[in-house]
Amino acid sequence: MGRVSTRLPHTPPPATGPGAPRGAPAPAGLRIAAQALAAVLAGYAAMGVTAALGLWAAGAADLPGGFAAVLAAVVVMAAGGQVEIAGSAGSLAGTQGELTAMPLTVTLVGALVTGAVFLRPLRHHAVARTGDLAARAAAVTVLWLAALAGLCAAARHDFPLDLGVGDSQEPLADLFGELIDAADPSVGFRTLVGPTLGHGLLWILGVLLVALLVSRRSPLPTRVLRHQEAVRPAASAMLLLLLAYVAVGLVIGLVVAATKGHAAETFAVLLLGLPNVSWLALGVGIGGSWEGRADGPFGLPMPQVLDAVLRGGDGADLSTVDLSSLAAQDGRAWWLLPVAAVLVLGAGFVAAVRSPARVRPWRHALHLGVAFALTMLAVAPLTLVEARFGLSILGIGDLGGLGGEVVLRPHVWRTAGLALLWGLVAGFLTGLLATRVRHRGQVPPDDD
Repeated sequence: MGRVSTRLPHTPPPATGPGAPRGAPAPAGLRIAAQALAAVLAGYAAMGVTAALGLWAAGAADLPGGFAAVLAAVVVMAAGGQVEIAGSAGSLAGTQGELTAMPLTVTLVGALVTGAVFLRPLRHHAVARTGDLAARAAAVTVLWLAALAGLCAAARHDFPLDLGVGDSQEPLADLFGELIDAADPSVGFRTLVGPTLGHGLLWILGVLLVALLVSRRSPLPTRVLRHQEAVRPAASAMLLLLLAYVAVGLVIGLVVAATKGHAAETFAVLLLGLPNVSWLALGVGIGGSWEGRADGPFGLPMPQVLDAVLRGGDGADLSTVDLSSLAAQDGRAWWLLPVAAVLVLGAGFVAAVRSPARVRPWRHALHLGVAFALTMLAVAPLTLVEARFGLSILGIGDLGGLGGEVVLRPHVWRTAGLALLWGLVAGFLTGLLATRVRHRGQVPPDDD
């Protein structure tokens, strides 16, 4: 008789990855939490480094004991937060201010890094379970908002305000004496926690959603797989278009820093607000418009031609910022039109080549048009700027000429409507052109 083996068959250890069957929830949950923490830390670290370099270039390192608070405030604003400016100049006088703006370079860097780290654990799986993606998104969201709340607590500081009047530089406290009781006027900033957390929630959810839409390798739930051919090529092309405008602006900024002087100020703009200008150029190039005004001693870190248009209005009227008004100040602004045509057509061609060959040109035009319109609906409002500051006594006046206002608001629906038309035309033309080019994943025909 033969020997009977008593060895038990080898049983492999249970899998705990995203595609594994349900079971052993504790290790999977810990892994998801650790990966979410990595995404949050990487995103905030990238935003902090970018903001710190930009503030250092702008000279904020010389602020009296407030650099860390200003840095926290910039990161909060980059994540969609709101900062309130207020101050005191005695019992009868006060300072008022308002600041609504996003340093979009910091925002863009944080979004790219957070999205990339969030998607990294998913790259080796063909399909993702809806519950797994929801758990990952929820973990990132909770940790992101917790860190944002901590930054809100740190983003508060008061600065002493040294006021002078005219050429005499006589302090206002000496001028008005006991009337304003303002021996030590100050101005400071605080974070509005409620609106900041609300906007921060929308910000992080938007980043995670866009990351899933533009990634061509990350898995999607089975229910939405059939829609990826219509969404992902156009969505990734729109991201490339926005990044291309930022890259063009970066090259121009580096040339200006090297040839025109004021290198520190130029680098401050590049590190804090490059997409603010670049994406405005995209909107203006396709025929969109903004409106605004700039008066007083304050201004925005913006090209001189844009500042000239904003200061060219009459009284309380807002100036229109469009291709014609910019070209009236500098004829080179007309180059925004052909640059937009070339880059939009390039984005359309990339989307067409990445789409399946069976997608007809008219359908590709529809995909690109909708994607471009949605892109401008999302991007144009991010360029909004409203900044006001003033010092008053008994609520009257602007003492010492210190008050100022800078406003820049997009005409969102006009810009988005024009983006839809541009996308339809560019999508149809590039769809026709792409029929002569082999598409990604397409097998060449057999010559036999």
